[in-house]
Amino acid sequence: MLTIFGSIALDTIRTPASILYEVLGGAATFSSISASFFSETGIIAVVGRDFPDSYHNTLKKYINTNGLIKKKGKTFRYDGEYDITLSKRKTLKTELNVLRDFNPKIPDEYKKSEFIYLANNDPDQNIQVLRNFDNIKLSMCDTIEYWISTKKLSVIKMMKNSNIVAINDEEARLLTKEYNLVKCAKKIIEFGTDYVIIKKGEHGAILFHEDIIYPLAAFPIENIKDPTGAGDCLGGGMMGYLSNTKNINMKTIKKGLLCGSILGSFVVEDYGISKLLSLQKNQIIDRVKKYENMTQEL
Repeated sequence: MLTIFGSIALDTIRTPASILYEVLGGAATFSSISASFFSETGIIAVVGRDFPDSYHNTLKKYINTNGLIKKKGKTFRYDGEYDITLSKRKTLKTELNVLRDFNPKIPDEYKKSEFIYLANNDPDQNIQVLRNFDNIKLSMCDTIEYWISTKKLSVIKMMKNSNIVAINDEEARLLTKEYNLVKCAKKIIEFGTDYVIIKKGEHGAILFHEDIIYPLAAFPIENIKDPTGAGDCLGGGMMGYLSNTKNINMKTIKKGLLCGSILGSFVVEDYGISKLLSLQKNQIIDRVKKYENMTQEL
C-alpha cells in the first residue's frame, strides 16, 4: 500500500481560454488518483466543512479516504493564473485555512505502508508524518516556492529524510541559489537524499543519482488545456508504480518516472482532474509503449 500525505484544495485556475472556480484540486488529489492506477493508495489530508460531498465521493472512488479529516473552518484554497504559453503560472492567492495548523493522524491500517509520498505540503507536517512509519522502503517528497520561501530549513530537513526529492527547475534554483540544474541537483543530494528529480514542465524531467544523470523528454501533447497538477501526477504515478514492484533499483526508478510522466501528459489535456476521471489503465499502458517506441534508437 502507498500512503500519500498532502493538500486537498479548492482551486481557482485561470488560463487564457477558461477560468475554473473552486474545483477539486491540491497535490494530494492529483497524486493519489494517479497512483491508484498502479496500487492501493491511502490519503492523509484535511478539508474544511465547506468541502463538497460530491468531491469527497469522487476521491472515494479511487482511493482509501479513511485518513481524510474534515475540520471546522474553510478548505485550503489556491488561485493561480497561466500566461499565454501555459508554461508559466502566477500565484494570485494562497489561503491555507484548515491546513495551517493541521495535526495529521495516521489510521492504523496505513501504518504498515512501506511507500510514502509527501506531496506538496507544509514540510514540518511532512516530517511529522514520516515519524509514524517504521518500515519505510521508499519515500518521496515534493515542494513548491511557497514553502521554500517561508520554511527553507524545514524543506531541507524534509529532503534529508526522503529517498527521492521531486522539485521543478525554478524551485530548485530558488532553493540552492544556483542556476545550472546539475549544480542544483548536486546540492540537493548533499542534503542527504538519494535521488533528485528536477521537473521541467513541457521539457520533461531529469533524474540524478550518484554519478548518473538521466534526462527524460516529455511526451509531446498538441492540445494542452490546463497544466495544473502535472507534476503531482508525475510523483503520484511514479510512487504508485514503484510500490507495486518487487525491487527498487535504477531500472525500476526510471520506469516509474516514465509512468508518472505519462500520467502528467494525460492530465494536461483537460481542466483540473477531469482527464484522470475518464482515464483507463490500458490507455496509460498504451501511451507508455508508444513513448518507448518513439524514443527507441534506430
